[in-house]
Amino acid sequence: MSTFEITGGTRLKGELHPQGAKNEALQVLCATLLTSEKVRIHNIPNILDVNRLIELLTSLGVNVTQETKNTYCFEAKEIDLEYLNSDEFAKKGSSLRGSIMIIGPLLARFGKAYIPKPGGDKIGRRRLDTHFIGLQKLGADLKYKQGDKFYKLETPRLKGTYMLLDEASVTGTANIIMASVLAEGKTTIYNAACEPYIQQLCRMLNSMGAKITGIGSNLIYVEGVKALSGCEHRVLPDMIEIGSFIGLAAMTKSEITIKNVAYKELGVIPDTFKKLGIKLEIIGDDIYIPQQENYAIENFMDGSILTIADAPWPGLTPDLLSIILVVATQAKGSVLIHQKMFESRLFFTDKLIDMGAQIILCDPHRATVIGLNQETQLRATKMVSPDIRAGVSLLIAALSAEGTSTIQNIDQIDRGYENVDLRLNAIGAKIRRIDN
Repeated sequence: MSTFEITGGTRLKGELHPQGAKNEALQVLCATLLTSEKVRIHNIPNILDVNRLIELLTSLGVNVTQETKNTYCFEAKEIDLEYLNSDEFAKKGSSLRGSIMIIGPLLARFGKAYIPKPGGDKIGRRRLDTHFIGLQKLGADLKYKQGDKFYKLETPRLKGTYMLLDEASVTGTANIIMASVLAEGKTTIYNAACEPYIQQLCRMLNSMGAKITGIGSNLIYVEGVKALSGCEHRVLPDMIEIGSFIGLAAMTKSEITIKNVAYKELGVIPDTFKKLGIKLEIIGDDIYIPQQENYAIENFMDGSILTIADAPWPGLTPDLLSIILVVATQAKGSVLIHQKMFESRLFFTDKLIDMGAQIILCDPHRATVIGLNQETQLRATKMVSPDIRAGVSLLIAALSAEGTSTIQNIDQIDRGYENVDLRLNAIGAKIRRIDN
């Protein structure tokens, strides 16, 4: 298990190019199973979760060709459905959360889909009900009982229907849309997630011959077609990484330009960081963060303490709350962070408290941060990365801290960030990767 050794207190300067969006990549990779024709995808991030999914697709029989560093061609002409019963599939499929999104395409095209309980971050309960209930409404028969190795879904033919999702699950919406595109008749999905990842997936599917309308809203209509063709698709830049770099610049008092961010797709993310007092300039499609000695949190208009909470899109993505919490530790003022979706995601705050941050963990979902106003640097310490976003938050804290910190279990960071140590070192960071 590898470790980062970080010498903090250094100001950074330069340009950073965001990787392709992890969450979008996992969806569109699974969508390649919907056709026997070639699908070429550009800007795929070279990260652990994505690489594991590509390995899984290869094991299923997808012909995968890497054409350039971040461009791959997929051809799912001959799928080995027997592989779904194997111990190897149980191991690979359970190693990442994104594997759950193969069931919609497999069910739609082949009438059969098995999946082990997926892995991923340890951030609390992440139930799968939305996926399975939606697929059952399309006509799938679900077989699962406690102790079974796999969830098993089978159907002679999926049929379009109306459904109101119990939650606006991003991966659940993706799975249901991918199943619906080959279903017989019309499917209406209400309370659908409408994140840019979902919009990108729908645009890709339409370029393959699907008939999806309502893109960008929470009411999606899918008119089923008999077959899909190949296509070419480009993954958006990763909005979570862009937000991480904004927070990094503020915490380390650095001057950083984030290139080609697809600004129109960032939603409320830039304005949320502005509420923390961070100055941003939009130059073309780049975000420029000037060097700032201090940044002050805005209160609400009535003078009450600012609350930043996650919400379904176009609200703030929950993946950025860990970053925002860390950034707030060195702001002037106080803020209440409310993580509504996952009950274990704020538990990493004990590491920040050890570093000298002033944080009150109110309950599993809420933390109050009293900013230090850059008057007292955080202290270096030894830490363990519990999940992708908390891991990068701790890395940002370590880069701003006085002294040398270590972060263990950095495989969690590698799951979502491409060569983050090399890219940050190129603009002045001091991060050493130690392979154990």
